[in-house]
Amino acid sequence: MRIPDFKLERYFAKWEFNAPYLLCSSDIEGWRMSDVLALADADGRERWERLSLGYTETAGLPALREELAKLYRGVGPEQVLTFAGAQEAIFILMNVLLGPGDHAVVTWPGYQSLYEVARATGAEVSLLRLREEDGWKLDLEALKRELRPNTKLVVTNFPHNPTGALPDAETWKGLFALAEERGAYVFVDEVYRLLEYDPRDTLPAAVELSERGLSLGVMSKAFGLAGLRVGWLAIRDAALLARCVAFKDYTTISNSAPSEVLSLIALRAKERVLARSRDILARNLAVLDDFFARRADLFRWVRPKAGSVAFPKLLGSLPVAEFCQRLVEKEGVLLLPGDVYDFPGNHFRLGLGRTNMPDALARLERFCETLGR
Repeated sequence: MRIPDFKLERYFAKWEFNAPYLLCSSDIEGWRMSDVLALADADGRERWERLSLGYTETAGLPALREELAKLYRGVGPEQVLTFAGAQEAIFILMNVLLGPGDHAVVTWPGYQSLYEVARATGAEVSLLRLREEDGWKLDLEALKRELRPNTKLVVTNFPHNPTGALPDAETWKGLFALAEERGAYVFVDEVYRLLEYDPRDTLPAAVELSERGLSLGVMSKAFGLAGLRVGWLAIRDAALLARCVAFKDYTTISNSAPSEVLSLIALRAKERVLARSRDILARNLAVLDDFFARRADLFRWVRPKAGSVAFPKLLGSLPVAEFCQRLVEKEGVLLLPGDVYDFPGNHFRLGLGRTNMPDALARLERFCETLGR
């Protein structure tokens, strides 16, 4: 396999653990271990205290898969497969589903592995561009134009990274209708699902809508537990799921035993875990609304509808990559330039999930005051 460098990860490798203010992180503020353990019910506490650090089941801890299945309507634990994070799930699914002669359509801008891993299998990939002037909406007519007789997979990510966009219910159903008509699978990166600002906007999961709907989840985003490195796929196609299980024998084989138990504990207390995440986002959104209203001279944004990221635009002639470089060097505040997505237009990713965001924004504003001098 030959695959390009993952630009986002190379950018983070340089700055993530050196910059004191990560104003572009996509995850929710991480939980402390002691606070997660405090959520445990009697069974979870006993599992933790009696845990043996041996190999775990390839498909995942059965009790964990039971809890993950409860996140979806009509899905059983036998239809859930766990992985070492969402990245492994993407890698395996793309390699199992795609190859030379196949075609995939992937929304863009987006998480690079959603299209580069597909390309690395030998498949052709068409990028379906989301446009700021359309409010980053999913355009079904544009999708229809990209579909081909050999289109095997349509890949979307909603709630969307990096824009925070979310389709309406009619558009969402229309997407699956188009795919069903062509006999294509629909793979949806749903790692920001359950972080909708209005619960009425929550869309049915892909696996709920279609036999060919494939849902990707992870503990990193909505649950604030990125360090556990636990992701999963929910798939109703038993043959496809079996092929993913077999491919996993060549990657991680099994998950970390402590991570599985901690994930189980958090999922059993998911309402409290999600309430914390939503509270952080609500407080930070209020601060951002005020900031962008006051700094309309420098920035424009489409307010996100869900998730923990947004994709504002830097106005003026200063290239966004240079702006981000100067900001982190002068103020220690890290933003992610749209260049890492190869996306034009001077956009940058901004993260809403950290508790120190107000302090980071104050430093950003102080930096902005120096630009005209």
